Amino acid sequence: MSASTTPSSRPAVTEREAREVAEAAREQHWRKPSFAKELFLGRFRLDLIHPHPLPADEAAQRGEEFLAKLRDFVETKVDGALIEREARIPDEVIDGLKELGAFGMKIDTKYGGLGLGQVYYNKALALAGSASPAIGVLLSAHQSIGVPQPLKLFGTQEQRERFLPRCARTDISAFLLTEPDVGSDPARLATTAVPDGDDYVLDGVKLWTTNGVVADLLVVMARVPKSEGHRGGITAFVVETNSPGVTVENRNAFMGLRGIENGVTRFHQVRVPAANRVGEEGQGLKIALTTLNTGRLSLPASCVAAGKWCLKIAREWSAAREQWGKPVAHHEAVGSKISFIAATTFALEAVTDLASQMADEDRNDIRIEGALAKLYASEMAWTMADELVQIRGGRGFETADSLRARGERGVPAEQLLRDLRINRIFEGSTEIMHLLIAREAVDAHLSVAGDLIDPEKSLGDKARAGANAGVFYAKWLPKLVAGPGQLPASYGEFKHDVDLSGHLRYVERTARKLARSTFYAMSRWQGRMESKQGFLGRIVDIGAELFAMSASCVRAELLRSQGDHGREAYQLADVFCRQARIRVEELFTRLWTNTDDLDRKVVKGVLSGTYEWLEQGIVDPSGEGPWIADATPGPSQKENVHRPIR
Repeated sequence: MSASTTPSSRPAVTEREAREVAEAAREQHWRKPSFAKELFLGRFRLDLIHPHPLPADEAAQRGEEFLAKLRDFVETKVDGALIEREARIPDEVIDGLKELGAFGMKIDTKYGGLGLGQVYYNKALALAGSASPAIGVLLSAHQSIGVPQPLKLFGTQEQRERFLPRCARTDISAFLLTEPDVGSDPARLATTAVPDGDDYVLDGVKLWTTNGVVADLLVVMARVPKSEGHRGGITAFVVETNSPGVTVENRNAFMGLRGIENGVTRFHQVRVPAANRVGEEGQGLKIALTTLNTGRLSLPASCVAAGKWCLKIAREWSAAREQWGKPVAHHEAVGSKISFIAATTFALEAVTDLASQMADEDRNDIRIEGALAKLYASEMAWTMADELVQIRGGRGFETADSLRARGERGVPAEQLLRDLRINRIFEGSTEIMHLLIAREAVDAHLSVAGDLIDPEKSLGDKARAGANAGVFYAKWLPKLVAGPGQLPASYGEFKHDVDLSGHLRYVERTARKLARSTFYAMSRWQGRMESKQGFLGRIVDIGAELFAMSASCVRAELLRSQGDHGREAYQLADVFCRQARIRVEELFTRLWTNTDDLDRKVVKGVLSGTYEWLEQGIVDPSGEGPWIADATPGPSQKENVHRPIR
């Protein structure tokens, strides 16, 4: 195939082919223990997270010193209201962050970075994001999923020496996977990288390129055609944004995060040296997924910051605002919301710090923990922000500028709600996270019994799978009957002025119940299990609550042992666990009592036009145009809005 060849149409992909591409990209083996994986199998391995792991003293000192510098910078140099009004981070702020070393937080010191671990990197993101969420996104997109992380994990030494010093101090990076017609289904990726001598030639269009408008370096996922000497497949490349043929065609605008530099990037006959390929051909999706295992932890960090701010504003406002003769905080309807915000913020910080420290130690496989942290934090932070708006009443719906204009404190509660909404979509939507986590959670079952429920397997394969499954389940199922959660004295080290041991016994019992429910569902639906997305989502949500309960108790005990607000931490953990148990019981009820089947019938009716009469009586304010923009490869017809910051 010549370099000038371009695809005539987007790849046609069947549902099975799409699943096979996703399956091939995931890590196939578990080389290290996983607390969350064991939890879904009904085994409560508290020993994997307790005692709570901690950063080394030297790492903690280096992290605290940087946090002090960063705090001074964001307090004196960052005007979050200005960024919101002008929808842009001032260049001088970005330059100041570069000088501070904020773009190299996760980069090793030998390449000019700060060498922070995940724990302090997340604390820094939370701090910067509290000043302006757009700054948090700028920094995290650059080094959580941009060039530094893939090169750290998969790059050659030569690539690290070439690019990491630039990323640490001067260059901004971005990650480009999504396309106008490709979201969570990468099998349909249309951007191509055609081998041509010592180069690859890129053609295609990428959408929602966070940092793409200002980026100097890009990680681009493209499909290499299979040919002689080339295994082909989705492959990762480092691309210089100033390369001929790279055009940033649009700077996108959103309901929130108004200062982010997110765009549409077109590649037309862009020559990329083979030396810029990251990993082998066909490893692109595996690189992306592995990068996201820890990269996703930046989103929980921003959610923790949001929860802390929600709690601060709720406390101050609810003490000052009086209704019917007393502060609104003393009215139960408002007080319950404040309690939820306080307890949930404690839990989110517990989950984020625990998962981050586990990532730093690298003793455990945290692919499920990282995904659970992202899923749970994004959903709970949104709920907390919504509750804050409700507590603030009309002032919660009013913009900060409007509040200031009429002489009141400019509290951007409505902005927080808008800014947080994308977290339920970013880096794996809630729906996709449910499926991703569910797949990992049932991995042990599929590894021994997968052939039994695969309609394309032969009778011989099914017979062998049946024998293997019989051996596995004969050992596994009896262990789900009884455990430490039924012994009153279990987890006694968590019993102090407030008793958390009962919550851990509940987690142990419930983990076994969760595993039994999963097994029953697989027995009942077999090959149809993958279509039961409502059921799988609830299974994952139960696991997320159990993980958060475990992390909260372990964090409370850590703080108690350190003499650092231990009594108060125990109180918050207790309240959170009690609230979580109510949610868990509701989710268990909804596993089997729900409207999933009826919902599917209604959806068919909606799509066939059966209920079209229900849409009458309105006008549609949407503009004209296609649902999905044309992404046909070719030269750009638009002005290049790329603006590197130097």
